[in-house]
Amino acid sequence: MIGSVGRVGAAGDNAAMESFFALLQKNVLDRRTWASRKELRIAIVTWIERTYHRRRRHRRRARLTPVEYEKIMTPPAALAA
Repeated sequence: MIGSVGRVGAAGDNAAMESFFALLQKNVLDRRTWASRKELRIAIVTWIERTYHRRRRHRRRARLTPVEYEKIMTPPAALAA
């Protein structure tokens, strides 16, 4: 088993994933009880695609959301196809 890439006590080691899973838990998992795994999976995918990808911004992408970045980077010819 290979350990984490960061050193012990490195704050940025898992910060991004911990932040994502905290938001996921607060906005999806803790909202109600789920009848099946399939129902929960659909709720998670829906939350990621409708909410998370439309709000989070990336420093490397000029503070654009993934959806905004895709609109800019997708050539008009590909949209017409």
